[in-house]
Amino acid sequence: MKKVKSEMTDELRPEYKRSDFGKIIRGKYANRIKAETNVVLLEPDIAKAFPNDEAVNNALRHLLEETKTLINLTQQPGKSS
Repeated sequence: MKKVKSEMTDELRPEYKRSDFGKIIRGKYANRIKAETNVVLLEPDIAKAFPNDEAVNNALRHLLEETKTLINLTQQPGKSS
């Protein structure tokens, strides 16, 4: 038994009125989505150096560890600069 497909149209059903829906705001949630995402675009030359996201994350973790070590070395009490 075949199902009969109903014709899709761009018209509202008779029981709906456009005025029932309020003002349409383009991009209403764009700023919220932008603030909640953390997508980073790499420049092409940088992207060539990293085969995948895991490699990028590992490199950044290593950089953070090195930075913390350097800060700890330079802030030790009793050391003169």
